[in-house]
Amino acid sequence: MGAKISTGVPKVRICDLPEEERPRERLLKYGPEALSNAELLSIILRTGSREENVISLCARILSEYSLRQLSLANVSKLMEIHGIGKAKASQITALFEISRRLETYTEEPKRKIRSPRDVYAFMYPKMREQKKERFVSLCLDTKNQILKEDIVSIGSLNASIVHPREVFKSALMESSASVIMIHNHPSGDPNPSREDILVTEKLVEGGKLLGIEVLDHIIIGEGRYVSLKAEGFVR
Repeated sequence: MGAKISTGVPKVRICDLPEEERPRERLLKYGPEALSNAELLSIILRTGSREENVISLCARILSEYSLRQLSLANVSKLMEIHGIGKAKASQITALFEISRRLETYTEEPKRKIRSPRDVYAFMYPKMREQKKERFVSLCLDTKNQILKEDIVSIGSLNASIVHPREVFKSALMESSASVIMIHNHPSGDPNPSREDILVTEKLVEGGKLLGIEVLDHIIIGEGRYVSLKAEGFVR
């Protein structure tokens, strides 16, 4: 067996470095822009503090391949590099694929709510199999586009559980213009109970105090729904 050829790169283990000089700690302290390409790659490939020569490995890889060459290499090609197995090759491939996707990424348009039917179409697939009552609030912007869907409570609906503080917490954080409340009836019958009506009235008043309009409260049953605004309980 022939002797191993020295690469000329000092063999450094991450665990041998002072803590403040380790790539991850430097990234946390100074930000990723302060790290070299080799240091950034070593954070991606590192699998444990005892991983031997990971910085040396990354320095050697980048002395032989440019970042562009690495980004275009498939897993099989990367595995031809000494010290790169299937796991590390997969990590490198995944890293560059995410980078490529980011270059062409565009924000998906927010879903707009125009009617109670839109709320039902959006929420029914998520609620139809639920065995417990689930109370959800949709936070909306000034164009009635959904900013956030927030699960407020799971379990029997009552005024002590569905408190305005919990319902409007996300709405305040998202700077919402309005909210729509939704909950399901596992029995399949969406007709409102007395408790549903009391909770709705309490939350409508709470919204007025906070300057966040409650547009509706939708109760979802089996294949149908009831709008409490249409029923006259949301004014």
